[in-house]
Amino acid sequence: MRRDAVDATLAILVVAALVASGLAPYDRLTWLMEVAPVLIALPLIAATRRRYPLTALLTVLIAAHCLVLIGGGAYTYARVPFGFWLQDLLGTARNPYDKIGHFMQGFVPAMVAREIFLRGGYVVGRRMIAFLCVCVALAISASYELIEWAAALVMGQGADEFLGTQGDVWDTQSDMFMALIGSCSALALLSRWHDRQLARLGRDRQP
Repeated sequence: MRRDAVDATLAILVVAALVASGLAPYDRLTWLMEVAPVLIALPLIAATRRRYPLTALLTVLIAAHCLVLIGGGAYTYARVPFGFWLQDLLGTARNPYDKIGHFMQGFVPAMVAREIFLRGGYVVGRRMIAFLCVCVALAISASYELIEWAAALVMGQGADEFLGTQGDVWDTQSDMFMALIGSCSALALLSRWHDRQLARLGRDRQP
């Protein structure tokens, strides 16, 4: 019951943020493209939560990632107020919220991949699992950059809000580097905690 309450609270928080962000976003098309992963992930998690429940750690991480995406969709990444606060605090030349998004793009997918690999027994060896989790995160990051490239070709200057490059010619490379840092950080910081939660989940699901 406690876990169900936590899941329900996270779901309500994410859905409420999603609805609020969609009321008057800075740019409607940009909002739709930025929150598209949330619109895909939420129904998928809801549909599979009984037969394939996620660990509490991963559920919280996914919710946090959703909120980052929703914030970027509402304001566009270059205009998120929290990013301006960070810009003033750190003295950066640009709003760094976009980099937070790409850090999370590595951090959370690496943990998603780790949970799938370990629960399914698809990979043998912890070092190989860590390596492949980073590879998955970087593959997702690269795919997203290809989507941004396609959007730029189709939309022309209209894609500027979605791209969020803010005049940085190395934006693509730095985005992928942030995903690399995020994935490595997640595995270094959370693997043992994740192992304990996976063991607990396995015990709870035993008949």
